[in-house]
Amino acid sequence: MNMVKLILDEYMIKNGVTRYQLSKDTEIKYQTIDNYYKNRVVRYDSFILSKICEALNCKIEDILIYVGD
Repeated sequence: MNMVKLILDEYMIKNGVTRYQLSKDTEIKYQTIDNYYKNRVVRYDSFILSKICEALNCKIEDILIYVGD
């Protein structure tokens, strides 16, 4: 099955960023960040992804990948 997968957890671990710190830096609720971190999001919000990328100083392709068959 083809799908887009969020690899935010890998990126954050590699760069030493905690969910609490990202929540604080983005002003996004911790629970929302936790859901993105644990890849429990069905539909990605472009505003949230933009805030995350801005806070982490990364590109969208650093935290999202396309997984094909």
